[in-house]
Amino acid sequence: MSAPARSTRPPRPDRRRRRWGLRIALFVACLVLAVSAIGHLLVRELESGIHRVDAFGGLDNRPKSAGGGVNFLVVGTDGRDRITPQEKALYRLGGAPCHCTDTIILVHLSADRRRASVVSLPRDSYAMIPAYTDRAGKPRRAHPQRLNAAYAEGGPSLTVRTVEHATGVHIDHYLEVDFTSFMKTVDVVGGVKVCTARRLKDDHTGLDLPSGSHVLNGGQALQYVRSRHTDGTSDLGRIQRQQRFLASVLHQTTAGGILLNPVRFNAVATTLLGSVRADHGFGAEDLMALGRAMNGLTPASSEFASVPVILPGKPLKGVGSTLHWDRPKADRLFDAIRQDRPLTRRHARPRATVVDVAPQQVRVHVLNGTGTAGLARRADRALHATGFATTGSPADAATKDLARTVITYDPVWNRSVRTLAAALPGAQLKPVPGQGGVMQVTVGSDYKDVHPVRTEDPRRDRPGIAAVTGDEVGCA
Repeated sequence: MSAPARSTRPPRPDRRRRRWGLRIALFVACLVLAVSAIGHLLVRELESGIHRVDAFGGLDNRPKSAGGGVNFLVVGTDGRDRITPQEKALYRLGGAPCHCTDTIILVHLSADRRRASVVSLPRDSYAMIPAYTDRAGKPRRAHPQRLNAAYAEGGPSLTVRTVEHATGVHIDHYLEVDFTSFMKTVDVVGGVKVCTARRLKDDHTGLDLPSGSHVLNGGQALQYVRSRHTDGTSDLGRIQRQQRFLASVLHQTTAGGILLNPVRFNAVATTLLGSVRADHGFGAEDLMALGRAMNGLTPASSEFASVPVILPGKPLKGVGSTLHWDRPKADRLFDAIRQDRPLTRRHARPRATVVDVAPQQVRVHVLNGTGTAGLARRADRALHATGFATTGSPADAATKDLARTVITYDPVWNRSVRTLAAALPGAQLKPVPGQGGVMQVTVGSDYKDVHPVRTEDPRRDRPGIAAVTGDEVGCA
């Protein structure tokens, strides 16, 4: 019996599989078209809300772009026209605006979009305003002034020219924020967390924050970044607080998922672009691209620096006190920006406890309260390496069986002893009136090592460019 003949016709394709494949392809195509349409509508909606300024018109002899990346000049003005009377009273914003820049920041986004460098330019910096033609058509010669006066004299364009002239850095985009837009943006992200090691009180702005962590709304945040009368550091102290605030904003927008959430990102972008002013070349698509780039940033990959200045300030006739830049250090800083190089050294640093008084201001004498030979010298060296002003002459204590380390101190120095106690967790504090300015540490058998401590500004006494990363200045 012969086997049944096999059909020579090729097998029919599975029609059901073909239909499903076609349906999936059509679905994907429709999805792509829908997403593209939504994205296009979103961009158009954001684009229509941007307020434009002519920041680059008529500029000549500009610095060349050197090492790649994008440079933003971000200025904060004291405009308060759209703030309600209630807000003006609550946050003490009733004074007349000077129509100048309260804050001037140069932001560099690296070519690989993995690093953001934020450089604050003190508003009282001595600057040479380039020659220009004023609004009435009258030519003005180049003249010395405070940096923030460039905006009052010639608006965004003269501000860009003055900053480029002073720094040698080519500015790609200009963004301007006033009091109202700042407050709205902070509120739309849900407030911003800040931390302080000591109470911050400024009667001029109404700021009053006890030590600890706080989530600030828009008005409170404005008080925080504007205050210059909290600790005697004036504008330089305010710059440090502004950088801590920006580090917290970066952490909140990246770790909080705002950049990955289309609804929240759209709300933030709409609020931001609807209330800031930007150059004609900066559009909604640029903001979207910037948001995507920021999603890859972390506080550790963001850097913060301030132009190094020479203190005290020098008077300028008809102007007042001005801050002259430390030119060699400033040149190194701006050269790193031009060449797209990092400002900070990438090396591991142990997490330090933030303290009010710097360890360099705390004098310490170390005694050995155990039978372990050399323990006092080891502790003396560890404290000195952490920054404490040790006597360098450790000795043996009268007792040899001390179980717990003891710190004796004069109660007059009750703020300074907290720094030492943070470096020696678990140590017993023993006030001794009349002991004087040198604290005494008697190490017990519980001593292991010294815990690192730092002030809120960890860049002090750091070699090279005085820059810090966002994780160093943000909340612990």
